[in-house]
Amino acid sequence: MSLGVLACLVCWACWGQATAQVNTAQPPVRIWVGAPAGGTTDSMARALAQQLGQQLDRVVVVENKPGAGGNLAADWVAHAPPTGQHLLMSFTSHAINASLYPVLPFDPLKDFTPLTKVATSPSVLVAHPSVPFRDVSGLLAFAKKQPGQLNFAIGALGSSLHLAGEAFKMKAGVTIVNIPYRGTAPAVQDVLAGQVQLMFAAIGNVQQHIRSGKLIALGVTSPKRLVALPDVPAIAEVLPGYESSAWFGLFGPARMPPEVVKHYADAARAAIQSPEVRRRIEADGATPVGNSSAEFTQFVAAEIVRWREVVQFAGVKAE
Repeated sequence: MSLGVLACLVCWACWGQATAQVNTAQPPVRIWVGAPAGGTTDSMARALAQQLGQQLDRVVVVENKPGAGGNLAADWVAHAPPTGQHLLMSFTSHAINASLYPVLPFDPLKDFTPLTKVATSPSVLVAHPSVPFRDVSGLLAFAKKQPGQLNFAIGALGSSLHLAGEAFKMKAGVTIVNIPYRGTAPAVQDVLAGQVQLMFAAIGNVQQHIRSGKLIALGVTSPKRLVALPDVPAIAEVLPGYESSAWFGLFGPARMPPEVVKHYADAARAAIQSPEVRRRIEADGATPVGNSSAEFTQFVAAEIVRWREVVQFAGVKAE
């Protein structure tokens, strides 16, 4: 037998073992993602899909439907039948969009069944080394003495990172000017070049630059310090009560029967707690959660109220 034939037989055997783990007679469950393939939300969905499929004994596939800040995918799931066949992996914008967009074709809470919060992902406030301060206390003192002299690079208007900065300004009572960009990469590049002094960024996007000394980490947005950046204080240590973490959650359509909600929520939580999914989530700089449907529902409702206050303070509108 040739090596090529043997390799094919091994591949077919592995494929058979993988597909034997789930029931392929039922139609697949589809997790819709309102962001392009390759992003963090897409990565979260794909990390969850295989293990969720094993828990449900169903094939689970990920479908990308990007556009309008996640609203296209959300609208699709909001109007899907409440059978559990169509799910939504959404993110912080699900709550932000409730006030960012004057009109939505769905209600972010009433038209969905929140199943579980998958993960949270804090960000970090970074600065170019040319700034005359090295911590949040120094930043606040400078900003109050010279209002409007500092700038924030904004990768996307209305994003959780943009509003992390707005929440910071609102709570601290300082004026820092926003410099908007079309994407995170050019925003980071201009901070690295010293064209803009400050930026709230996902840890994965700037961690290497912090380690190399090209950027200074002033503070993290989580309530406490992070394992990934143990020497970087939480902003809340200087600005009590400040917290701004991105989150990712699994939703179904509204009107899902209680037994279906329990089945899917339990399966999702079990998948999130599996070693494979935990490793993949943590590799993205995020923290696995896996709370109950009731807890996640309360959380989303509170997030809609919280971000409405920040959006109104910032006066930001959807592009």
